Amino acid sequence: MNEQVRSSKEYVLENPLEFKAKLLQWAQQFEEVIWLDSNDYKQQYSSYDAVLAVDAFTGIKTDYYNGFDKLKEYQEQTQDWIFGYLSYDLKNDVENLVSKNQDDLGFPDLCFFQPKKLFLLKGNTLEIQYLRMVDDEIEEDFEYITAISIETGVFDKDMGQPCEKIKISLRITKDVYKEKVNQMLAHIHRGDIYEANFCQEFYAKNSCIHPLQTYYHLNSISKPPFATFFKMNHCYLLSASPERYLRKEGKKIISQPIKGTAKRSLDIKEDKKMISDLEKDLKERSENIMIVDLVRNDLSKTATKGSVKVEELCKVYSFDQVHQMISTVVSEIGSNTSPVDVIKTTFPMGSMTGAPKISAMQIIENLEESKRGLYSGAVGYFSPEGNFDFNVVIRSILYNKEKQYVSYTVGGAITAKSDPDKEYEECLLKAKAMREALEGTSF
Repeated sequence: MNEQVRSSKEYVLENPLEFKAKLLQWAQQFEEVIWLDSNDYKQQYSSYDAVLAVDAFTGIKTDYYNGFDKLKEYQEQTQDWIFGYLSYDLKNDVENLVSKNQDDLGFPDLCFFQPKKLFLLKGNTLEIQYLRMVDDEIEEDFEYITAISIETGVFDKDMGQPCEKIKISLRITKDVYKEKVNQMLAHIHRGDIYEANFCQEFYAKNSCIHPLQTYYHLNSISKPPFATFFKMNHCYLLSASPERYLRKEGKKIISQPIKGTAKRSLDIKEDKKMISDLEKDLKERSENIMIVDLVRNDLSKTATKGSVKVEELCKVYSFDQVHQMISTVVSEIGSNTSPVDVIKTTFPMGSMTGAPKISAMQIIENLEESKRGLYSGAVGYFSPEGNFDFNVVIRSILYNKEKQYVSYTVGGAITAKSDPDKEYEECLLKAKAMREALEGTSF
């Protein structure tokens, strides 16, 4: 048990939205920052509207080798709030797999930290939890944050030198993408797999961005329920993810895979038709149901007998940019089951791999050109009680400030009914928000 105990204070906020902007600006002074924002998206399973964790007291960074065992040891020893991420390449710790594709970002495979300073926002109630070593700063910090003037520009501390206009390059051309999708389809027709998530990277070398401004732009386009601003020294994640990977509430485990995407329309009648068409789309439904079966199987590895259930199947939810088909699968675990083991036995998430899972991951590795890294991994937290909540890292921009490398990756599920041209169009639809956010950051 960690001897550090947290002091806690509660405040009632007059303007939570304004305070959020001030809080995130204040956070930029720290080397370790995680900001999680639901954008007030109303959902059944949530604890907070927004969370900020800054300033590491302890931390863990490691490659994939024994990564989950190291995380389990860290989580059990700390028994406190810890925040961080799991990269997709932790698959190599779970299965006999490799990651040999090009990696220009160079993020660690796993990274978590125990924050000295923690802010938990729900409605207009703000709870501040500081480790005792800094708890005399709670009042002073709250007053300082409240006094920040956002009229003078939210991004002042973030600006530095102006950045040139970004030139985005494609890791593979449209023709090569279609050729690779056809190779994936050949695997499906041969019976090697039923479905696989195939991804492509867009990137910019020798480029700089203003991370906070870019995050605000990306978040304003999408307003997703699992938005993230993450900073670890020179490594940044700016995420507009709509998808939950896994959540633990006591003994209950919740997984909410997304499979199925449709455009939005400004015309209300046309928009409703797009929802209806997505609900009835046999290809999209079959994609979703295949992943639901995979998730049920993954959850059964730690579930008590008979507790795996599908709460919602193929329900369409609407976001600012797209409609998404989401299913909710739940289970219960025994009181002695480690929270890290629940993650280890379900990782990587089925919506980003395919079915059967191991075969799909092997084929993905052979056909993709870039190492996924943090993309299609997960960001989130463990609470002192061992509860957790993690998103799926999609619709995200990754930035290595030191290497001046900017990257975003998009993908889609390939099934027997996939058309390479339509899959490419769906990729561009998913990439639209990231491209817009990046192209809007030049000065």
